[in-house]
Amino acid sequence: MASAADQIAASINIKAFSKATELKKRIWFTLAALIVYRLGTYIPVPGVDATVMGQLLAQHQGGILGMFDMFTGGALGRMTVFALNIMPYISASIIVQLMSTALPSLESLKKEGEQGRKRLNQYTRYLTVVIALFQAYGIAVGLESMHSQAGSAVINPGVFFIVSCVITLVGGTMFLMWLGEQITSRGVGNGISLIIFAGIVANLPHALASLFQLGYTGALSPIFVIIFLMLAAATIAFIVFMEQAQRRVVIQYPKRQVGRHMFGGESSHMPLKVNTAGVIPPIFASSVLLIPVTVAGFMNGKNMPGWLSFLGQELGQGQPLYMLFYALMILFFSFFYAAVTFNPEETADNLRKQGGFVPGIRPGANTATYFDRILTRLTVIGALYLVAVCLLPQVLISHYNVPFYFGGTSLIIIVSVTIDTVTQIQSHLVAHQYQGLIQRSRRRGRGR
Repeated sequence: MASAADQIAASINIKAFSKATELKKRIWFTLAALIVYRLGTYIPVPGVDATVMGQLLAQHQGGILGMFDMFTGGALGRMTVFALNIMPYISASIIVQLMSTALPSLESLKKEGEQGRKRLNQYTRYLTVVIALFQAYGIAVGLESMHSQAGSAVINPGVFFIVSCVITLVGGTMFLMWLGEQITSRGVGNGISLIIFAGIVANLPHALASLFQLGYTGALSPIFVIIFLMLAAATIAFIVFMEQAQRRVVIQYPKRQVGRHMFGGESSHMPLKVNTAGVIPPIFASSVLLIPVTVAGFMNGKNMPGWLSFLGQELGQGQPLYMLFYALMILFFSFFYAAVTFNPEETADNLRKQGGFVPGIRPGANTATYFDRILTRLTVIGALYLVAVCLLPQVLISHYNVPFYFGGTSLIIIVSVTIDTVTQIQSHLVAHQYQGLIQRSRRRGRGR
């Protein structure tokens, strides 16, 4: 028999959505914020020649610049105020989370609840400014040394350009960080993920047109284009299946007598997702790979040490060393994020305090070991799934010159963010339905 929540969720329709005024406000706010973000990707940085930047990006489309341009939604290729996008914030989040597991002072902040979380967020913002300053200065210096057939990328090189470029890029990143937080609190979905999602989706039409153009000119076989589109559809279906797959751990609660009535004795389940980390590992891995290689890419071989030049070449998209590091980082961040988000000892202790237990497992340490074993197995499956989906398209990209926007990372981001946003919309609708039921019951009570 379906529960009350399931019955309410099944009754959600267009009529229920039209009555959810608060949800519509949140959706409109989210759309308006994303429109502001897309408009900002067309505001150029002062002093940069857009024509030269377009030529340079076309030369490095399959490399690190093309990868960076994908995450920025084309802002890098146009060298706009959002050229750094939200990547410095993601890098700062990685560092703060790593330090919170190593430093006792930061680890204690995590256990202080809402107040501790605010402190950690503040530290992340400060670190974002530092990383953005470093990356913006590297871009500004690199732009002055970049040349193409049309001329120099910078119209008037000098100290004034470097200062103005750094201030513009850092300001754009901080604005996007604030905008993402506003979407999370006042809109629908995770703001940071939606900003990256909007950048990728905005370039999908161009990527599709490029794919069909390759098939039309004969660079790709039409049969191969059809097979590739079918493979992309199958990959999306596989990603949806894996993102929704979960292991349900049965939880039993004992019966207890209060007066003449018996309570409890119910059986429920604890859902553990196969891909516990979600889209975080590919984004974190891409962000970490962008930090060292961006320097090599923008120095353009001038006054660059030999080891850095070798690193820039070997960590190019499709290279064996790039795939190896990418796979290792995805595996690392999958286990790291799973360990950060789910604590088996704490979960087992909370379950014991509530009187619940796993059938056949003793409460306490045995239950924690049981949860840890299940989480490890699920994380292995989820991490291998992420590695396969992210790396297999790299073979097609490097060997057949398929548009980079059809990479595994972009597909995972699109599917995961879409599922998460739709789930939050449904949760708001269910809450609205519950609120309507409570208000109607109160009116009936006053009428009686």
